[in-house]
Amino acid sequence: MTKTVLLCMAAVMASPAQTFTTLVTFDWMNGADPTYMSLTQGLDGAYWGATTKGGSYGYGTVFKLAPARIDGCLLPFCFTTIHDFDQTDGSLPLGSLLLGLDGALYGTTEAGGTVAGPAEGGTVYRISSTNALSTIYSFSSGVGSNPNAGVIEIDGGNFYGTTLYHGGLGSGTAYQLTTGGVLTTLHRFDYLGGPPNGAFPSAPLMQAADGALYGTTVAGGTAPDGGDGEIFKIVLEGPDIGETVVASFDGTNGANPYAGLIQLPDGAFYGTASAGGANGKGTVFAVTPGGTLTTLHNFNTADGANPYGGLIQATDGNLYGTTLNGGASGYGTIFKITPGGALATLHSFDLTDGANPNGALLQATDGNFYGATSAGGANGDGTLFQLSMGLRPFVKTVPTSGKVGAAVTILGTHMLGPLSVTFDGIPAVIEGATLSAIFTSVPAGAATGEVAVTTADGTLLSNVVFTLIQ
Repeated sequence: MTKTVLLCMAAVMASPAQTFTTLVTFDWMNGADPTYMSLTQGLDGAYWGATTKGGSYGYGTVFKLAPARIDGCLLPFCFTTIHDFDQTDGSLPLGSLLLGLDGALYGTTEAGGTVAGPAEGGTVYRISSTNALSTIYSFSSGVGSNPNAGVIEIDGGNFYGTTLYHGGLGSGTAYQLTTGGVLTTLHRFDYLGGPPNGAFPSAPLMQAADGALYGTTVAGGTAPDGGDGEIFKIVLEGPDIGETVVASFDGTNGANPYAGLIQLPDGAFYGTASAGGANGKGTVFAVTPGGTLTTLHNFNTADGANPYGGLIQATDGNLYGTTLNGGASGYGTIFKITPGGALATLHSFDLTDGANPNGALLQATDGNFYGATSAGGANGDGTLFQLSMGLRPFVKTVPTSGKVGAAVTILGTHMLGPLSVTFDGIPAVIEGATLSAIFTSVPAGAATGEVAVTTADGTLLSNVVFTLIQ
């Protein structure tokens, strides 16, 4: 059942060129405890997400947060509950939604679903353009269970993800799933097998410029004592097909990474480890494709502690993230860090405005940051917030990488025509457009570089470079 709530913004805190605003306070009935989730901008221009608990049945919800002028919203933001999970269609949705190339949204639940009767293995689900939910796949222990992260889409419609547990060896899996529900196990993690095996992948996968998939595990790796997690690589085709360990954590360089990786134009991967480091409170790190791992920052509680969410690179070139704990009041922080490792705390949560954020931020195409806290707020069930840093609007490609000819959706805010699109200066054909989305394909002759959209109001650049997959 769809439920819409008109919202008033509250808890505004400002500093020069910086404004923090609490947008939504969860109250169980509209959802509770959004976990490992970053908001996703949809084709309609709204921001979509899921709560792990609450709703009509207590098993979690899917929701959207619509800015003014979307869906008839007359206030700055309107909140709508799109779906209440009832366990048969999944329960405890974790992680972020994916905007698919077909315009639908895809997500995972940690538990629930049906495999020849009630099962608790979790699901992959789809939200259609009419807001209808359908289950694509229900997990069972033999093929992996309990996905803690969402999926990514590559290869023209195949989804890739991880499960936290089972899969034959009990330590989780990496998998491929077709839109028709056919699952292929790419790798079974094996904690009991000892080094160099990783175990318990909690983060989403990402596709790098070399075409391979990269991810993290919470435990395992090459350390002789069982390890504090690893960074792994899965090659999908060619002579090197299969999984290899890129780098491992041993506590001193970080431990237990729950979040995934991002790749910057320098070719290195950047991420967070939830524990370990010089102070035992977690780290921000960089790692080269060859496996050289560098600690960029050691959290010390005063500037944050235990980053469970991943990083994003914003349009100013800096990296942004959250910590679960620490900060001025102990309830977590929002931080900014340069690729060279200079960190600044932007906001410390004080319980009244939220507490314990454990997901990544979204920089929406209006230039602002949006995120969630898993607790705190007026009811203790978490919040949604906006952080404005005065950054300009931009466009975002979905996906952020692809081969020549691959379909690409370009998201934006109020894009008035006439329109034109280029990939690293090479013109692309516009196949369809709305005020919030443009549909196109990677043109022949394109290279890795910025995507530019020229509108009636000027030129908008992509927030990250589009990576051409060879």
